[in-house]
Amino acid sequence: MPRSSRPLFLLMPLLAVVSVGCASATRMSPEDRAALDRGLSGPDAEQYLRVSGYLTPFFGDASKRLLTPYPPEDVRLLDDTSGKPISPGPIQATVPAGTRVRITKVEFPTAWVITERVLYSPRSWPWVYVTVEGAPAGEQVVLVLPPNLDRQDAFRTELEKTLTPHPMKDQLAGFSAAVQEAVRTKKLVVDMPADAVRMAWGPPETVRRSMEGAARNEEWRYAGERRKAFLTDGRLVRAEEAGASLLP
Repeated sequence: MPRSSRPLFLLMPLLAVVSVGCASATRMSPEDRAALDRGLSGPDAEQYLRVSGYLTPFFGDASKRLLTPYPPEDVRLLDDTSGKPISPGPIQATVPAGTRVRITKVEFPTAWVITERVLYSPRSWPWVYVTVEGAPAGEQVVLVLPPNLDRQDAFRTELEKTLTPHPMKDQLAGFSAAVQEAVRTKKLVVDMPADAVRMAWGPPETVRRSMEGAARNEEWRYAGERRKAFLTDGRLVRAEEAGASLLP
């Protein structure tokens, strides 16, 4: 082999590893990504929490906090080497449904972005940066959306599970005082309407429906099936967490 060809030959395996390790994890076109960022951090920047959320640490990135509708035990964003979910960290604050937030940036997991993110974080998922009313100024709060969202409408549909451009005041005022308090503290109370259950616990991972006579039953299951809510005709009748009943 000629002497001059050896450096390129030796570098080829390394370049292949780098290109694979830094591959883009988004399937959305650059044009759609740019349009979403412009729209959501511009005219549509002001939003409201559709569901009550928790603020937790952001895995291995001390410069950020995670905004999630789910307790740390149910967060499924990052796995350890054995495939078990990694907790982002303990709950630091509860943010009630209806809280005003502002989107400051929409960031997709392109090859370059992934290399800039902390290794032990959900770096291959889209991140939506928000400021939360009442939180410290300048704090970076991140809402993580599912990967492989390849269209603008799919992205907005997923985002709307957590955020809404419409104030929640009137909808919350339509609930009883006990239900309002349950939503605010992410608790459940008997006879809660389905909308309030969703605001308190967040969207379920799966819903099982059945009929019993004229009664319409739903079983809401959350990630890992650690939490379950049971509704009849759109009202909560019981709930479980880790197999134990949560309601009298």
